[in-house]
Amino acid sequence: MKRLTFFMLMNVLAANAALAQETWITNASLVDPAKQTIRQSMTVVLKDGLITAVHKKKAPPQATTIDAAGKYLMPGLTDAHVHFFQSGGLYTRPDIIDLRKIRPYADEIKAVHAGFEQQLRRYVQNGITTVFDVGTTRRFLTRRQAIEGWAAAPQVYMAGPIITTGLIHRYDSLQDDTPFILATDAAAGRRLVQEQLPWQPDLIKLLISSDSEAPKNYLPIVEAVIDEAHHHGLRVAVHATTLETARQAAEADADYLVHNVESETIDDAFVALLKKKKIVVCPALSVKNGYLHTFDQSRVFTTRELNYAEPFALGSVYDMKQLPDTAIARLYKMKADERQERTAAAVRLNQQNLKKLSDAGVHIVSGSDAGNIGTLHAVSLLPELLLMQQSGMSNWQVIQAATINAAGILDRPGYTGNITAGQPANMLLLEGDPTTDLGQLEHIRLVIRKGQVISPDTLVHHSTESLVQQQLNAYNTRNMEAFLEPYAEDVELFAFPDKLVCRGKEQMRKVYHFFNLASLLHCRIEKRIIEGNFVIDEEHILDDHGRKRGTAVYHIQNGKIRKVFFIN
Repeated sequence: MKRLTFFMLMNVLAANAALAQETWITNASLVDPAKQTIRQSMTVVLKDGLITAVHKKKAPPQATTIDAAGKYLMPGLTDAHVHFFQSGGLYTRPDIIDLRKIRPYADEIKAVHAGFEQQLRRYVQNGITTVFDVGTTRRFLTRRQAIEGWAAAPQVYMAGPIITTGLIHRYDSLQDDTPFILATDAAAGRRLVQEQLPWQPDLIKLLISSDSEAPKNYLPIVEAVIDEAHHHGLRVAVHATTLETARQAAEADADYLVHNVESETIDDAFVALLKKKKIVVCPALSVKNGYLHTFDQSRVFTTRELNYAEPFALGSVYDMKQLPDTAIARLYKMKADERQERTAAAVRLNQQNLKKLSDAGVHIVSGSDAGNIGTLHAVSLLPELLLMQQSGMSNWQVIQAATINAAGILDRPGYTGNITAGQPANMLLLEGDPTTDLGQLEHIRLVIRKGQVISPDTLVHHSTESLVQQQLNAYNTRNMEAFLEPYAEDVELFAFPDKLVCRGKEQMRKVYHFFNLASLLHCRIEKRIIEGNFVIDEEHILDDHGRKRGTAVYHIQNGKIRKVFFIN
């Protein structure tokens, strides 16, 4: 009898250990994009990074539980079009605007690599649990394996350097940091695919030029790249923005069009071709406006973007207002002003074509094209989703594009991305119903990534410098709520050395009332010194009264700006 009791005890202990590894999310309103339904009072069980059960059973007493009553549980979001070699800031594309005399491109490369882990944390913080980098560098490809060991990162799939049919200058000498490689003919296209194989990309990226060359001249290269990639079991993503080049890519058996046609109205034959070949399409609606409104100096970020984006890339977008090279700033502003209507027309046409594709049942996925100038990582997906909605897609269709449809990009057996048993445990717990209001995608209570339950506010670690930069960005866009966010509730402002100007955020609101009055306001940092918990900024301010200089000394305590000393 004692022997039987011993083995029974061991079985109980083993069962408890197994339960201890499980997490039960109970009482959830379960968003099912595949069936376009919400199932009430559901329980989802997680273990070892997977969803093991979806049912209405009660959790056992020993289980770890999360009560999701009143909350909505949905699959994690996918941004299916990003570029990590680009920061989203002003200096990230010297082939488009060459500012290397102001900021060396080597500094840009150093910054995107140094900030890579925090950038990935921002994606998870914004509910994005899967990311496709559809064109990066070999150096980023070598970093993929390390991502799996990071505490919080999305699932990242990467293409290698972008194979192009047209020469893109400014990157030729960068070796492992080169994002673009030129295929001069079909043989070169095959060779460039083969050369990427040792880096084990998840897919191959091809960019078909839309320049004055007749697209048919590129057809042998397009066919060769796609055929060689497929020969090695790799899917192919293609950048093609004209109807002729997109049709060419589709006929050559491309798998994924990372841009929509934006130069002309698509025809029924093209739609039928995409459906027949099960080609996935990402519209990338917002990226053109990112460039336009950076160059015309009208870019306005939301409070969420100011609080959650990488602050230094965001801050650089405002540098156009006070570039040391004033001639180039004027030139690009003039070009942007001239392109206002053309850009608006291209976005409208893109939206109209998207509506036609979506109505026809073509596989649509969401992608921000983050990394391009003015399109910031992690925070740019929701504005993209809202533009997709404005094109006429229903909320359910947009949610499908942002979740389960991405499974079609790599088309791996058994993977659907939905909340069902056997799928990776990548989910969001939302405060409200995203099927009636896509804005609820901002209101994330918890992110579940590989079964790990994460509070979004714990993900990104702010340095003393990043806090100061965050409030500077909000100052330059005159957003009071975002401006006050990095400050302590009992913050004190002093005229140096010790004359108290104000204490507390409510008094700060009164001091900075001119946010709503000034027609011109921009602060540029000429020099910044960081010493322990102090940041010293030498400032050049341009406002309605002209130009002035000053120095601000910020003292950071407990992750907030506690004191500021102004020296005139």
